[in-house]
Amino acid sequence: MSALLVARVSVKDQEKFSQYAERAKKISACFGAETIYRADADQFLIGPDNHDFIVIMRFPTIAKLNAWHESCAYQQIKRLRDDGADIQMASYDLSA
Repeated sequence: MSALLVARVSVKDQEKFSQYAERAKKISACFGAETIYRADADQFLIGPDNHDFIVIMRFPTIAKLNAWHESCAYQQIKRLRDDGADIQMASYDLSA
């Protein structure tokens, strides 16, 4: 059963974030991931308006999602991520 990664993103530096996003997409593809949704926030109905957009990715399994996140390749781009944006990520195991 698949797993989802949901990221809420607030961009701080567009150039660095774009570099991160390009590399992260290539790395995640090696783990069977696909981006299934990306959208800018339309309006905030409840809670603070603390992000610009969301990204939802599907991985084949929660193990693949975790392996991607812990991979050496992903660890090498964390600085770009942190310099480029404030991101909250959550994983959801759809087999549970």
